[in-house]
Amino acid sequence: MKLSIDKKKVSQARKIANKLANDVTSVAKTHTTLTQERAVARLFGIDEVNKDKIPYPNIIVDHINNKGLLDEGIAKFILNAIDHYKISPQQVAIKVANNEIDLSSMIEMDFEEMQRFAKNYVNKALGKIKTNVEKRKELTSELPMSQKPYLYVIVATGNIYEDLTQAKAAARQGADIIAVIRSTGQSLLDYVPYGPTKKGFGGTFATQENFKIMRQGLDEVSKEIGRYIYLVNYCSGLCMPEIAVMGAFERVDVMLNDSMYGVLFRDINMRRTFIDQYFSRMINAYADVIINTGEDNYLTTADAYKEGHTALASQFINEQLGIMSGLKENQLGLGHAYEIDPSMENSMLYEIAKAQLSRDIFPNSPLKFMPPTKYMTGDIFQGHVQDALFNMTSVMTGQEIHLLGMLTEATHTPFMQDRAISIKSAKYVKKAAKDLIEEIAYKKDGKINKLANDVLQKALEMLKDIEEIGLEESFSKGMFANIKRYSDSGKGLNGVVKKSETYYNPFMDKMENELNIGGEEKW
Repeated sequence: MKLSIDKKKVSQARKIANKLANDVTSVAKTHTTLTQERAVARLFGIDEVNKDKIPYPNIIVDHINNKGLLDEGIAKFILNAIDHYKISPQQVAIKVANNEIDLSSMIEMDFEEMQRFAKNYVNKALGKIKTNVEKRKELTSELPMSQKPYLYVIVATGNIYEDLTQAKAAARQGADIIAVIRSTGQSLLDYVPYGPTKKGFGGTFATQENFKIMRQGLDEVSKEIGRYIYLVNYCSGLCMPEIAVMGAFERVDVMLNDSMYGVLFRDINMRRTFIDQYFSRMINAYADVIINTGEDNYLTTADAYKEGHTALASQFINEQLGIMSGLKENQLGLGHAYEIDPSMENSMLYEIAKAQLSRDIFPNSPLKFMPPTKYMTGDIFQGHVQDALFNMTSVMTGQEIHLLGMLTEATHTPFMQDRAISIKSAKYVKKAAKDLIEEIAYKKDGKINKLANDVLQKALEMLKDIEEIGLEESFSKGMFANIKRYSDSGKGLNGVVKKSETYYNPFMDKMENELNIGGEEKW
């Protein structure tokens, strides 16, 4: 730990965050959602779309939901139909889509027999995920990644094939992580598009086929350059668990998976989000995926100097929610950003204080450090200097996932040459300041320590205030990002269902046991 901060305050903040996360997780465990059940259908192997382009997972889950039986879970209805008709899960979904069978009218199997019957499907799906985990380990051993911080580059053309061209170019230039930015608005779709896509606005649709295309292409370039390239996508929004399943099946390495981002920035109902993040993070945990959280976004809507403590408070909460979902510390890519007004005196000192504070408090987490965006003006020369200071701060505070700043931020979607210049700058600073972190210390009574302690104290006070009123109420008061949200509003609330006493999800049961969540034997 480089900063002189009060460890008791850190422990106190973490304890409060644990209590808040436990309250959320208790609700998540007793509820399910439309997308959770669609994720279960996908784990059974149900995929593709009908002639009207409606995904079969949506069709089969809506069928049971319209009968008022979703509180039982989709798994038992699929298993009953498989047993009765001696057909595959995909064929069950097709028959439901064609109105050939009514899943709600089927005679239910004996529960113990159902559990035995389910094991083949559970082991097949989770075995596929485990195979991908082993494949990643094998490739990262054969093709080790470069020295941290890993340089993270975005592609966002809307066309997955053009994305791949840009991704390969970035990897050859020195990028370590490629993020396929998702098409604007996909987080608000209560279904997952199907197949490869060539059209998107501000990004490319997250589909399983697009994941496969990008993963195969990055594996090719990884072998070419001798470095494993991580693939990033998004499982935030109304389909968090489904996209987590698709990513696990296609060996996506990093997923944007925040517990509060969708509530604040997409007006998705908070209960829907808190319930979905539990299962989606469990899937990511099982797939050994690193998740990225979105605290950096708070500092683009609120003042980064005055409200920096809100990002830290959220990091504490996201950490605890992640652990309760089965994630390990080394999978928690907690987010923060370099967003102080550059005209402010000693702005870099404050940025160092915040970055070092996150590094010291979460020493085992691969922190995701975001570049300047809010105060980028289109002046490419000034922007390049701001990014250089960000690069220096990242290296000297030991960040691990380093999103490249673009000199053309606020001008247009970055061109390939913009990325090349940004990679070149980041590589230069990374090499020039390689061991700086080992050479510096902070004055105990200096500005950086004072600023860091001030942020910690304010974050602790904020967590205490939230503890008194509850996490849901804190949203209604606009305590995060100065945005107000309410528990009985927002998109997706009608997709939340309280589980019955006989609810059954064999995939969740198996993952909870293997990840040692809750300590209750269910398998």
